[in-house]
Amino acid sequence: MRTPGLIRLTIFALAALALLIGLGVWQLERLEWKEALIARIEARANAKPMRLDRAIALAGQGGNMSYHRVRAEGRFHHAREQYLYALSLDGKQGWHVVTPLETVDGTVVLVDRGFVPDALRDPSSRALGQIQEVVTVTGLVRTPESPSLFIPDNEPDKNIWFTRDLPGMARAMFPSGTVEVAPFFLEAEASEVPGGWPEGGQTRLKLVNNHLQYALTWLGLAVCLIAVYGVYVWGAYRGDRS
Repeated sequence: MRTPGLIRLTIFALAALALLIGLGVWQLERLEWKEALIARIEARANAKPMRLDRAIALAGQGGNMSYHRVRAEGRFHHAREQYLYALSLDGKQGWHVVTPLETVDGTVVLVDRGFVPDALRDPSSRALGQIQEVVTVTGLVRTPESPSLFIPDNEPDKNIWFTRDLPGMARAMFPSGTVEVAPFFLEAEASEVPGGWPEGGQTRLKLVNNHLQYALTWLGLAVCLIAVYGVYVWGAYRGDRS
């Protein structure tokens, strides 16, 4: 192999090697971040629940409240419930029922009470679950979601939601705009509900974590590149000698 050709090949191989190693290291860093995130979620989801007013205060201070357990006591305004399209934990299509809960002191928080199949979206089909008494709800904090190119637009006029749009749902529930709601949703834990619906405990706590496999793939490709480069250059060198 002539020297200019070898130089160009070496430059290309080094650039590709640097890219593959960089991607592998980046995935290892992502692995460390994801494992820390999973550990934080599990710790929060299994901690003793805090009071709603405490959670609202922490959120107002800029704290990340996602997946904290919170307990609230009050009455549901069932006539104002909204429907968030979702899949149940076992993959069935349906809706999450999001209902405002008003506490004794007048604080309002939007509670994702859980999943109902499409056939039970109409409240009259699950009247037993429309509890009128004061209830105590324990749930995990879920923050509002931003629109995405891959998710359909919400249709507030039809009460069809595809993302957790807290301001939008609050406006749909309280058109006057005079009611201030907590800056997060509460996703209710599983509990006994008359009639069985909505079915709480729908929070997905297991996050996908494939970063180790990705890192091994990129680093494995880097090793293969070194091997191929070495074999090719050695073969070319022997050819030139011959």
